[in-house]
Amino acid sequence: MINLKINGKDVSIEKDSTILEAAKKINIKIPTLCHLDLHGLGLLNQEANCRVCMVESGKNGSMIPACNTLVKEGMDIRTDTLKVIHTRRTMIELLLSNHPQDCLICVKNGECELQDLAQDANINKIRFEGERIEFPIDDSSKSIVRDPNKCILCKRCETACTNVQTVATLTDIGRGFTTVVGTQYNNPMHMTNCTFCGQCLAVCPTGALAEVNCVDKVYNALRSHKTVIVQTAPAVRVALGEEFGMEPGSVVTGKMVTALRNLGFDYVFDTDFAADLTTMEEAAELVHRLQNGGRLPILTSCCPSWVKFIEHNFGDMLDIPSTCKSPHEMFGSIAKTYFAEKYNIPREDLMVVSIMPCVAKKYESRRPELGGEGYSDVDHVITTRELASMIRDFSMSFADLPDSDFDNPLGESSGAGAIFGASGGVLESTLRTAYHMITGKDLEKIEFHNLRGLRGFKEAEIDINGRILKVAVASGLGNARKLLNDIRSGEKHYDVIEIMACPGGCIDGGGQPFIHGDVSIIEKRMKALHSVDKDKPVRLSYKNESIKKIYDEFLGEPYGEKAHELLHTDFVFRKKYD
Repeated sequence: MINLKINGKDVSIEKDSTILEAAKKINIKIPTLCHLDLHGLGLLNQEANCRVCMVESGKNGSMIPACNTLVKEGMDIRTDTLKVIHTRRTMIELLLSNHPQDCLICVKNGECELQDLAQDANINKIRFEGERIEFPIDDSSKSIVRDPNKCILCKRCETACTNVQTVATLTDIGRGFTTVVGTQYNNPMHMTNCTFCGQCLAVCPTGALAEVNCVDKVYNALRSHKTVIVQTAPAVRVALGEEFGMEPGSVVTGKMVTALRNLGFDYVFDTDFAADLTTMEEAAELVHRLQNGGRLPILTSCCPSWVKFIEHNFGDMLDIPSTCKSPHEMFGSIAKTYFAEKYNIPREDLMVVSIMPCVAKKYESRRPELGGEGYSDVDHVITTRELASMIRDFSMSFADLPDSDFDNPLGESSGAGAIFGASGGVLESTLRTAYHMITGKDLEKIEFHNLRGLRGFKEAEIDINGRILKVAVASGLGNARKLLNDIRSGEKHYDVIEIMACPGGCIDGGGQPFIHGDVSIIEKRMKALHSVDKDKPVRLSYKNESIKKIYDEFLGEPYGEKAHELLHTDFVFRKKYD
C-alpha cells in the first residue's frame, strides 16, 4: 500500500494506482474529460491530453495530471487551491476557444461532457479569441457522422477503435494546431475498415462522432399513405427507460409499445419473434453441418459489425459463418412477403422501421444482399436514443404510459428470443433448439450460466447424444480477432461460436443511452433480459406457436428451400485498407 495526503486527508491505496483513483477513494472529485475507465469492457484511456485533471503536488506546487500519474509514498496533493482552479478553468477555456458554439442544436446537447465541465467551472464567456480550424464533416457512411470540428483530441474513440476493437480506423492526423482524430489517410468513413459498431461514438464526450439521424425519414413515412410497421430489438426495452429517468435495467416493453402506437405506427411487432425464427434457422443449419460433415465451427451471423469485420479481415473464412440473416432483416423479409400477403398489402405500400440498439444496423439495411430488386427488407433504422427523442417530441410522459401488447402474428416470442440482446444469448438459444432437433427431447437445464456475463470470452461444452460440442462466445472485436486467429492456426477448435462486436453484446450497442463510464448499467441491462427470459411462459423457440404456424403455412421446413430464399444471405470479400 502507498500512503499519501490529498487536501490534508490521509489515504492508503494499492501500488500502481493513480492520484485520480486515490482521490475517488476518499470522495474527492477531480474533474476529467479525456480520461475513461471501463475496465469491465477492456477500455482504459489515460492520455491526459485535456489537462483538466491537473492537481498541485508538493511544496514547490508543481502541476501534474491526476489521471495518469501514479501515487508515490508521502505525496502531498492539493486539488482545491486557486492555482489548481485557475489552471483547470484555463484548460477548459482553451478547449472552448476552438470549439463550435452551436450547443443548442448539437446532437450531444445535454449529454456533452465539455458542456458540463464549462458549467461546473462557471465559465460564461470565451476569453481566448483566435484562429479556428474548420474541417469538412464526413457523412459518407450510412451509420456514423464524423464532425472533426468538435474533436477535442481526447482519443477515447481511438482507444476504443484500436485497443478494444482492433479495427484501427481512427487515428490522429495532422500536426500542431491542425491535429485532429480522423481516419487512416483521411479517407471518408465508407472507404475504411470501419465496421460501424459505434463504440467510438458511445465514448465520444462532445459529439464529434454521432449516428446518422433517420428520425425525419421515419416521420415522413408516418405521414405517407403507406402502411408503416415497426419492430423493436430485445436490448431496446431494457435501456429505453434510462432516457426518462427510470432505473437502468427497467423492462419497459409495454410502455414502449404504447408509445409507438401513439407515434402513429400501424402495427407494432417484436424483433424477438424474428430472433426465434433465427434460432430455428441457425439451429437447423448447425444440425445439417453436424450430420453432413459440414464446415465447423459455425459462427453466428446476427451482428452486422462482426460480419463486416470478418469480410475485411478474414476473407479466407467466409464459409464458416451461418448464412442466416440477422433477426431484424429476417423480420423485414417476412413482413414484406408473409405478412403483406396475409393482409393484402402491396409490397411497395409497406414500410418496415427497425428500432435497434445498434448504429451498424443502419448500414446493414442498405446492403444489396438484404432485399430484392428495387427494395430493402428494412426501410429505416433508428436507435434507442432516436426513439427517445421522438417520444419527447410528442411530449409523452413515458413513465406514466399504460402497458400494451405487441400485435400478432409477428409479435409472439419466447424467452430464448429475448436473450439475443446479451452476449451469449444467441448461442444459448441456438443450443436449446439444436438439442431438441437432434434428440427430440427438451434440455433439462436450458440455462447456460458459463455463457453469461460481461467477460469478453466464454466457453462451455454440451453433450448431445454422446457427442460433446465445444462452444465459445466472444464479445468485442479484439476478442473475436484473437479467437479467429487461434482457429485459423489450428491452436483451438470449437463447434459453435457466437460473436458480437460490442462488449457485452447489443445491450452495449452504439445506439443505446450513454452509460457515462458506469459499466454496472450494462450488467443491469443484461440481468433484465435474462429475467424476461425466465418470466416467459414459453422459453424455447420451437414451442412458439407463431413460429410453428409460419413454417406450417408459409416457409415449410427450417433450412428448407423457401427459408433459404427469404431468410439466408451471402457474404462479401472486402478490401482491407492498410
